[in-house]
Amino acid sequence: MTNLVFRFATVQGQNIQWFLRRNCSVTPYQLGWLYASLCAVSLSIGAAFWFQGATLVLPFAWIELVAVGAAFAVYARHATDGETIRLAGGQLVVELESGGKLQRSEFRREWVRVEPGAADNSLIELSAHGRTVQVGRYVRPELRSQLASEIRMALRSA
Repeated sequence: MTNLVFRFATVQGQNIQWFLRRNCSVTPYQLGWLYASLCAVSLSIGAAFWFQGATLVLPFAWIELVAVGAAFAVYARHATDGETIRLAGGQLVVELESGGKLQRSEFRREWVRVEPGAADNSLIELSAHGRTVQVGRYVRPELRSQLASEIRMALRSA
């Protein structure tokens, strides 16, 4: 198995892993600090206007911060979404994480079928034992066929 060359996978001994993640420029931690600084600036400006007699500025600042906070919360909830495909021994383990929920599927290596979807931009289907899992959400559509070939090659080499 050491002779195989992978573009998407990490090889550690006899184990092969694919970590497919979102491309996020800001981590949830950084986003929290950004939001806190935005709150400080916006509420300071709103308070200054409040003391000058413009009393409606501060309530609208609060409404704005609640709306921005809700949008940031949705972003942060999905910032760590990803797919992990692990081939270890006779098992193929697929873990899909979305919004903090983890879906795990295990297949016997020799029974797994790897099929690209019907359309050009569709996801890769891993199926066996009457179950199907779709992967490749975080890979550009034009690279999904290459990922499917890589998974297929890893499954068949023993």
